[in-house]
Amino acid sequence: MKPIISCEYNMDTACVELKFLDGMMLAIDTIAVEDEVAANMFERSELDYLIYNDPVGYADLILNGDPEAYLRQVTDYHPLDN
Repeated sequence: MKPIISCEYNMDTACVELKFLDGMMLAIDTIAVEDEVAANMFERSELDYLIYNDPVGYADLILNGDPEAYLRQVTDYHPLDN
């Protein structure tokens, strides 16, 4: 991957925007990603935490990692017994 100049979350577009050294720009639609990979509110909140607190880590996870495996590993969801 090319060197990143900046990476930040844009609230107006709901995208994590990356700017690369060669002038290329990339926007990751966070809502579309959540719709595809998050199965419950716990997984969505984990992605939201990354978006707001570590946008570079979020971008790396989405572009180079396995978000489903990451979410299975970091979230602990136990439905209430009826």
